[in-house]
Amino acid sequence: MAISEHGGGGAHILVFPYPAQGHMIPLLDLTHHLALRNLTITILVTPKNLHFLKPLLIKHPSIQPLVLPFPPTDSIPDGVENVRDLPSGGFMYMMGALVHLYDPIVDWFRNHPSPPVAIVSDMFLGWTNRLAGELKISRYVFSPSGVMALSVIYNLWRHIPKRNDPRDENEVIEFRDIPNYPSYEWWKLSPLFRSYVEGGPHSEVLLASNVGNIESFGLIINSFTELERGYLDYMKKFLGHDRVWAVGPLLPSEEERVGRGGANEILAGEIKSWFDQFEDATVVYVCFGSQAVLTNKQMEMLALGLEKSGARFLWSCKEPTKGHKVGEYGIIPSGFEARVSGRGLIVRGWAPQVAILSHPAVGAFLTHCGWNSVLESIAAGVPMLTWPMGADQFANADLLDELKVGSRVCEGERTVPDSNKLARLVASSVSDENGAPIARAKVLSKAAQESIGKVGSSYKALDNLGDHFSKP
Repeated sequence: MAISEHGGGGAHILVFPYPAQGHMIPLLDLTHHLALRNLTITILVTPKNLHFLKPLLIKHPSIQPLVLPFPPTDSIPDGVENVRDLPSGGFMYMMGALVHLYDPIVDWFRNHPSPPVAIVSDMFLGWTNRLAGELKISRYVFSPSGVMALSVIYNLWRHIPKRNDPRDENEVIEFRDIPNYPSYEWWKLSPLFRSYVEGGPHSEVLLASNVGNIESFGLIINSFTELERGYLDYMKKFLGHDRVWAVGPLLPSEEERVGRGGANEILAGEIKSWFDQFEDATVVYVCFGSQAVLTNKQMEMLALGLEKSGARFLWSCKEPTKGHKVGEYGIIPSGFEARVSGRGLIVRGWAPQVAILSHPAVGAFLTHCGWNSVLESIAAGVPMLTWPMGADQFANADLLDELKVGSRVCEGERTVPDSNKLARLVASSVSDENGAPIARAKVLSKAAQESIGKVGSSYKALDNLGDHFSKP
């Protein structure tokens, strides 16, 4: 497959991202790689998300945005359609609202002189499989989650496991068909699935969307073969076909690291200067992604644990949004910053995570185990301290346990960590005793980099995917 600098001219693909940060960024990265493979691409967004495409459109003038008005609806909280960083509960509202783009897409398709031959859409847009069927084209699911986590999700929606006691949130659900036999307490399962079982809003939309994913023609996953080979083999068996492409890790180029997920070159420069004063692998990076906001009690115990650890750290702290009660979330304990001055740095809001993880001073990452964060840490060769909070994060943490590059410090979005345990694990993560996890992380990092190199498994999968789309 010849790589084209400007793209365009080949088979026409419609790309439809889901407007949440952890979903949108990797699909835009995938779109970049597809454009390099000479495909003609239209990417669908609503007006208030159009500006997020700007870097992609500058790189690839051949990509055409399809801007459709956000569907009028009374069921979605005010302002949810404006942002990639969805508030808690916003996912279900957004999924229900975006279904109303069905007819406008059909109208656009039927009036296009050369309409798409395929739709690549996010896993939260499973209804586009029905749309593709009506248009007589193929739909491909894009999964921003890893293969192990997706195996659990697909099993839930195909088999709909029943609870023995609907009041028991700790009842264990086992997945005996999946490699390594994962099992989870009910409260750790996908909140979308639990909402469906409990008869919550949008239940039928959720079921139809997830069945649509399983029935779609193909699956594209932001992972790489060497990381999840057994789970990839399982997924092909589960789906009954080989149209599964592992194309990750989907990461920004060297020059785009600082701007990934935000942009503040001055802050990025200050952070780099702060890191530069420390020896290799002696700083712990602490961040819980674009959505999780800690309660004040969690903040207090986390701060206390970091203080007791004696370790150097950078803490990227997300500030509360509209959905959080004023004064109950995200407050850094009084006097904490002064007490850790010199060895601790607090960054409020966005931080250049990919650039941070790539700095040699970073020796461990305390993370919520969102898949983008996991892949970024693996690519950088940084072992993790894990605090999974919801969604696919428990499966991701289990995978890190399995790979021996993760140590569990806490779990659950409402759980308050034990400051002594936290202090002990943080301290050991940047001590000489952490040599084995660091060595394993470096091996995985090398595998990740090789997978996206020109003879790597993910690079070949992208070529194969481009050829697949281009076949008549």
